[in-house]
Amino acid sequence: MNPRVVLVGAPGAGKSTIGKRLATAWDVPFCDTDAEIEELTGRTIPDIFATDGERAFRAIEEDVVAAALDSAPGVVSLGGGAVLSARTRAALAGHTVVFLDISLREGLLRTGISGRTAEDAARPDPTRPLLAGPDPAGRYRALLDARRPLYREVATVTLRTDRRSPGRVARELGELLERQQPGAADGGAAEGGRP
Repeated sequence: MNPRVVLVGAPGAGKSTIGKRLATAWDVPFCDTDAEIEELTGRTIPDIFATDGERAFRAIEEDVVAAALDSAPGVVSLGGGAVLSARTRAALAGHTVVFLDISLREGLLRTGISGRTAEDAARPDPTRPLLAGPDPAGRYRALLDARRPLYREVATVTLRTDRRSPGRVARELGELLERQQPGAADGGAAEGGRP
């Protein structure tokens, strides 16, 4: 069974929050691949990064994403860096993939980077290991620049989330997908998943 929709986007774009709301509205399961990784390994993502490194994390992530794309029946939210994997990008072909786009400014606000003091910036971010370090805003900017073309590559739908409530975005997305895939909200996703 394939997911009805897969959400991709940068940290702070709202993938988990919007995904949960959409899954609730459709009365389908929600799968967050970052949460699946933590459940599978019994470790937090920051711990995996700190102990084993990003390469080890990405290998685990590829396997978890592949399993979710094969068996998760509802809404799937991928970690922000999942699209860095060519294997994952190839596996997304044939699925309805929504890129929740976000501006640099909004991303900095939502991740709490814009509100961090210089002292805060010197301490590692316990939830976002790739944004840790002395210049988290610069790291976020570089992350967006590197990943945005990959999000666009895999996306069948792009939806901007700046200055919009998660509920509003989820409603709009649900309506948009229903128009593109009649019956998707009640279990009849379009063949092949692409609108």
